[in-house]
Amino acid sequence: MYEHDVIVVGAGGAGLRAAIAAHEEGADVAIVTKLHPVRSHTGAAEGGINAALREGDSWEDHAYDTMKGADYLADAPAAETLAKDAPENVIQLENWGMPFSREDDGRVSQRPFGGLSFPRTTYAGAETGHHLLHTLYEQVVKRGIEVYDEWYVTNLAVTDEDDPTERSCHGAVAYDVKTGEIAGFRGRDGVILATGGAGQVFDHTTNAVANTADGVAMAYRAGVPMEDMEFVQFHPTTLPSTGVLISEGVRGEGGILYNAEGERLMFEYGYATNDGELASRDVVARAELTEINEGRGIDDEYVHLDMRHLGPERIKDRLENILHLAEDFEGADGLEEPMPVKPGQHYEMGGIETNEHGQTCVDGLYAVGECACVSVHGGNRLGGNALPELIVFGRRAGYHAAGKDLGEPEINVGKQGDDVEVSDEQYPVESDLAETAESAVVSGDSPDDVVDTAVEAETERIERLLEKEEGVNHADVRANVQQTMTANVNVFREEGALEDALEDVREARERYQDVYVQDTSRTFNTDLQHTLETRNIIDAAEAITMGALVRDEFRGAHWRKEHQERKDEEWLKHTLVSWNDGQPEIWFRPALLEGESKTYEPKERSY
Repeated sequence: MYEHDVIVVGAGGAGLRAAIAAHEEGADVAIVTKLHPVRSHTGAAEGGINAALREGDSWEDHAYDTMKGADYLADAPAAETLAKDAPENVIQLENWGMPFSREDDGRVSQRPFGGLSFPRTTYAGAETGHHLLHTLYEQVVKRGIEVYDEWYVTNLAVTDEDDPTERSCHGAVAYDVKTGEIAGFRGRDGVILATGGAGQVFDHTTNAVANTADGVAMAYRAGVPMEDMEFVQFHPTTLPSTGVLISEGVRGEGGILYNAEGERLMFEYGYATNDGELASRDVVARAELTEINEGRGIDDEYVHLDMRHLGPERIKDRLENILHLAEDFEGADGLEEPMPVKPGQHYEMGGIETNEHGQTCVDGLYAVGECACVSVHGGNRLGGNALPELIVFGRRAGYHAAGKDLGEPEINVGKQGDDVEVSDEQYPVESDLAETAESAVVSGDSPDDVVDTAVEAETERIERLLEKEEGVNHADVRANVQQTMTANVNVFREEGALEDALEDVREARERYQDVYVQDTSRTFNTDLQHTLETRNIIDAAEAITMGALVRDEFRGAHWRKEHQERKDEEWLKHTLVSWNDGQPEIWFRPALLEGESKTYEPKERSY
């Protein structure tokens, strides 16, 4: 067993920032990660970091834009915490040496982004996430924080009280990709999940192959609710052949979207007559797909994003890597011709239910970054708000886990309190889930016993997979889930298609009970790792689809054909899905619209 005060699972921006903060507070902290830190998906973030840094801007305006962009489903304490803390965190990054782009007067550059009332997106070319990741990793190395590299965390060590709010997390179980060792990691003061998004639930995504909803699914099986999973962001500008992201920075600099008729579609068809290409991402993604579906798409698949008018000097200075991406993957020279783009899965607004300190309802278990739902993004995330979330809430969780007093949180967690509403309509999974439920929580007389018991259970599960000689290949199960989610739970959603997707996910769960691992080696066994990940993909896909079925309204990124209006009287509330011994249970909690000095009254969201 490996033992530290604080265990951080994941080494992207949120995990690195949490580890630094815990170390600053005096904790013995370690990072356990299935990827080398600088291979984390944060490195793929291109656009920038929103922060109110300049005269004429304010954190209050940033908070308002965030609440509006969220279609009023974000929790005001979270949105205001993000807006208030972002400037200090960005300045800290600059002091640590992050090479932000600069204006001629030496100030860090800021550009317009979709849904913002002020150009507050700070950036480093079009490689902001890459530079953020390296800057934070340098600080981890400088501090001597231990990194367990290429250790894949497969389960948590959580006690087995009936009520999840009475449970405690004492560590995690991880598989050493290099050697095949299965070991426990004891976190004396806390475990922080920072495992990233769920992009591999879909087959056309900007996400890396490592983004398999690991933390969300592990926490879920340990009793922590998944919150607002139906809200999935489809980025308007991805390359058609691969899903590779084309930064919103292109539109922030003045890039224009054209349909097959050469029309500037955002204005020509009234999708966003004020902000045009810089409307919120959900608005632009729906506009593009509408053009394609109505026959005005190019090759019936995509539209054009044109930045030629910006000029070679400006493009090469601020967007050079976009030229390489378009050329390498689509053969398009962005200096000479427009680039093909279409919407692709990009970001999960929902995730592990937490408060503004990163705490879950299980004592000692925290979550930050894309795997968490504070909720700061609500129904739709604004571009440029993901990276400040990583550093703001990563720092707060690290501090809190290490013992720093951050005051009483304003956001409740867990199925407790007078504001909880249980749904009459449930979509249970009709399959035998004994195998997946057995190791979710464990008993033990001491924290060490809990971790040891969790290691024993996980070892037995992995040995069964490796010893089984025939069965279902996980890749077939995963592909079926990805295909049905992309076909049926995409930008445009219909009740019948959602029901079909849920049936497909149920079938995948049943087939997964017979899964086996073809490669039985004990070192660098990616077949085993992907098999374990596929279970997490199934859990996330199920929650996304269940939430999408239950929420019969149109809010943010969640569009329903049968329900073309936002229903504030019914649906100003979060959707939560709890494990309930393997039978998913849906319940709700009201969104918190009361801020520090104002109430964010829902208004029509136009751009």
